[in-house]
Amino acid sequence: MPDTLATSALPLTQLNEDELLFRSTVRDFAQQSIGPLVRQMDEEQHFSPDLLPQLFSLGLMGIEVPVEYGGSGGTFFEAILAVEEISAVDASVGVLVDVQNTLCVNAFLRWGTESQKKTCLSRLAADTVGAYALSEAASGSDAFALQARAELRGDYYVLNGQKLWITNAKEAGVFIIFATLDPAAGYKGITAFIVEKDFPGFSVGKKEDKLGIRASSTCELILEDCRVPVANVLGEPGKGYKIAIETLNEGRIGIGAQMLGLAQGAWNCAAKYAQERKQFGKAIAEFQAVQFSLAEMATEIEAARLLVYNAARLKDAKLSYIREAAMAKYFASQVAERVASQAVEIYGGYGFVKDYPVEKFYRDAKIGKIYEGTSNMQLATIGKLVLNTK
Repeated sequence: MPDTLATSALPLTQLNEDELLFRSTVRDFAQQSIGPLVRQMDEEQHFSPDLLPQLFSLGLMGIEVPVEYGGSGGTFFEAILAVEEISAVDASVGVLVDVQNTLCVNAFLRWGTESQKKTCLSRLAADTVGAYALSEAASGSDAFALQARAELRGDYYVLNGQKLWITNAKEAGVFIIFATLDPAAGYKGITAFIVEKDFPGFSVGKKEDKLGIRASSTCELILEDCRVPVANVLGEPGKGYKIAIETLNEGRIGIGAQMLGLAQGAWNCAAKYAQERKQFGKAIAEFQAVQFSLAEMATEIEAARLLVYNAARLKDAKLSYIREAAMAKYFASQVAERVASQAVEIYGGYGFVKDYPVEKFYRDAKIGKIYEGTSNMQLATIGKLVLNTK
């Protein structure tokens, strides 16, 4: 047994100097620039266009994009910090930043050709929002039951079909769209395509009227003989399933961060209110029942943070993280719903009205158990991995 223990490893939640500065910058921006717009954006179901240039100028839309392509050259963990801090103020803005960084940017970094990286990553870092289009009416948890079809015709493909529940659809200028080349080949026929918003035959359909994250655009996409150049295949023909699976594994850590930030935001509001609200001559925070509630909430949030940070740091270290990503997404979404619900109860009647922020946290939390893999799908993944079953 060694005489001394290694001291190089840092606690998961201890940030280095660069990470601390980055988190502080994002937190200040979220509170000062996003905070005043949250209620209006939620009520109008519209993302403020004034926020997009600010997100780009701060480098938050291309955190991992290498400097040579105009990005920040940061880490995946920094992207997770950004999603967490922004979601503590507004989960709608948080998911826009999340999809941009953990799905779109990561897909191009891993699977894009040099030409695609130069073109698409440069735009994603500078001024273009990205969207990731996998889901369809009959393709949710069964992600590869795709009906969208692609047919090769000379030097271009023709895409036909419909995509549903696509985040960032209204704001996006470039889309990663999955379609099937050969239905008989099953998942091995699925291919990923880079589609520009102005391609003939492509259009954005209706925006969904949602329970929560209402400022985030969730729309259908319509493909009617949409012509896509052969050069716009992402990865290889027939390898779309691999791109989808591996990108979503990364994206789940982002959703975990979104739910973590949401839970922290709800807790912050509840704790502040509990210290201000007086009943029976003293602040309700002095009552043991309220203290216990806030303590339990804080403990669950910290547990979620450890799971999310661990998964993100494993990815940056290029170590296996699939199980940890599923655990982080599953647990953080559970915590977000419980914490937001309890925050409403701490507010009492005030928590049930829109004049106070916690009812929005409660509405926003529900989606965490649904998108980028439902809670049941996360449990199925975790179960297979911990039991070593196929």
